[in-house]
Amino acid sequence: MTAATGTSTDTGIAELPEIVSPQTVGPNDARELSQLFFTRLATLEEGTPEYQYARNTLIEMNMSLVRYAAGRFRHRSDDMEDIVQVGTIGLIKAIDRFELSREVQFATFAVPYIVGEIKRFFRDTSWAVHVPRRLQEARVELARATDELSSRLGRAPKVGELAELMDLTEEEVIEARTASNGYNSTSLDATVRGDRDDSEAALADFIGEEDPAMELVEDFHALAPLLAQLGERDREILRLRFVDELTQSQIGEHLGVSQMHVSRLLSRTLARLRDGMLTTR
Repeated sequence: MTAATGTSTDTGIAELPEIVSPQTVGPNDARELSQLFFTRLATLEEGTPEYQYARNTLIEMNMSLVRYAAGRFRHRSDDMEDIVQVGTIGLIKAIDRFELSREVQFATFAVPYIVGEIKRFFRDTSWAVHVPRRLQEARVELARATDELSSRLGRAPKVGELAELMDLTEEEVIEARTASNGYNSTSLDATVRGDRDDSEAALADFIGEEDPAMELVEDFHALAPLLAQLGERDREILRLRFVDELTQSQIGEHLGVSQMHVSRLLSRTLARLRDGMLTTR
């Protein structure tokens, strides 16, 4: 163990070798030294310099476990440095919870903690649309149940079958399925190739369309106060003509006036509204 220089005396840490560069300790030496440091750590009082030295050295010596576990996720788009940092949290949790009485190698005990912390990081941060934690967890359970039933039944499972296996209501299964759509997203500017030629277009060109009614919103806001200024009979005529879609003759019969009179009143009211709209623009 060339990394150890002997028992530390100037730091006041007895019985533990001073590791000059813990992260350069090889895996075999790290295993042996970790056993020694865990034995001593169990006898030290938390918060003391000796305890912190032993704990920190264990963390640095076993960073190779984090890099090993993080390597399993290289295919992801996340920055590897971020994955290693998250994995280090799992390593620290493993060190704080490890007991020699378990009679298991520390590496065997620590790797599930490290991998679990990394997966939790992906679960909590990789959703394109934020959904409640219960639905994130339900998505994972739904995927497992779907695989299990598909293998067992030889076909895609029905909602009721999934609900029975997962001990959920059908509504909750449907909700979990819907929430799964928020896990991934695609840019509207993503390039889409045509089937019959080499032409390319943006995804936005194929989904959704402009709503012509949006252009009328401003007009509606400008028209509302002008309508409020009209008399009750003028508003009634407008309602009968453009909401109930009655003819001028039918409006005349309804109001007890001639069709010609209705036409004059309607023309006068529309001209007034038109002038008011032009003035407010």
